[in-house]
Amino acid sequence: MPAIARRTRVIEGAEAASLPVAALIADGRPAILRGIARDLPLVAAGQRGAPAAIDWLKQFDGGRPVTAYIGDPAIGGRFGYSADCTTLNFARERGSLSAYLDRLLAGLDDPAAPALYIGSTDIDQYMPGLRAEAALPFGDAELLDHPPLVSIWIGNRTIASAHYDMSNNIAVTLVGRRRFTLFPPDQAANLYPGPLDPTPAGQVVSMVDFDAPDLARHPGFADALAMAEVAEMEPGDALIYPALWWHQVEALDPFNAMINYWWNTSPRFMDTPQNTLLHALLSLRDRPEHEKAGWQALFDYYVFGDAARAGAHLPPEARGALGPLDAMAARRLRATLLQRLNR
Repeated sequence: MPAIARRTRVIEGAEAASLPVAALIADGRPAILRGIARDLPLVAAGQRGAPAAIDWLKQFDGGRPVTAYIGDPAIGGRFGYSADCTTLNFARERGSLSAYLDRLLAGLDDPAAPALYIGSTDIDQYMPGLRAEAALPFGDAELLDHPPLVSIWIGNRTIASAHYDMSNNIAVTLVGRRRFTLFPPDQAANLYPGPLDPTPAGQVVSMVDFDAPDLARHPGFADALAMAEVAEMEPGDALIYPALWWHQVEALDPFNAMINYWWNTSPRFMDTPQNTLLHALLSLRDRPEHEKAGWQALFDYYVFGDAARAGAHLPPEARGALGPLDAMAARRLRATLLQRLNR
């Protein structure tokens, strides 16, 4: 990868454990909480070696099949698209967690072993009892009010190509080292996102091979690199970053395990903006430029500006969808949309 000068800020010691999560997210940039999880048993098992970590994890196999992603050694661990972007360069399988752990163990010293990872697996559903032993006991008010989805990632040397998530994230490295390369949301165009369908794991990913970028084909990537930052993660470190930040994740050792905490402070009755984006492709993108400019002004007025402004001059009983959004108002809006979409 071309050299990136900026390094993600590091917060250490007591400050790392005491800073409010809401304040870190509101700051709008990533931060490493150095060593915040170093006392967890899985970290200790990993320090004894990959076989010890694998043996420790197997005790939590709940018996439910998990999803594994497997790529030919030729992909170099980088999961993404085929050359023509119509398919993916790996296969999905479902099977026993313990069996996949055994495969990872058998391939530890084999440079020709397939790239393999078990991704985003809900620990409460698939690995009962693991939360008490391997998850951080966050007592932060934000995470108590908005309980996160807690999931584990397990694999060998793999690369999750740069993508964004729609939730805030705390990524805790537990076994093996990881490297995150992060970009602010405004660099989307310079990262050359792939097709909306198919996607490797539900999210569009960058088409740029960070290890060998083709700047003739992707010239804007040079501008993205100027805004990038790198987080080098050791076992026990946590990385916190806001929703919509692009991030490539490299697992650097023969065996790696990481636990993610994903959460969003928006009420559950709100729809996902990803649906809004898809509908905008249907209804706005191909209109004449002067119309698009007009709609942009309307979106600024109704959506991206002060939430109360558009209805402030109306009597409360006349505001309808312009009033405060609650579960009932969301239900009415959804019904109206469904009726219009099914015309």
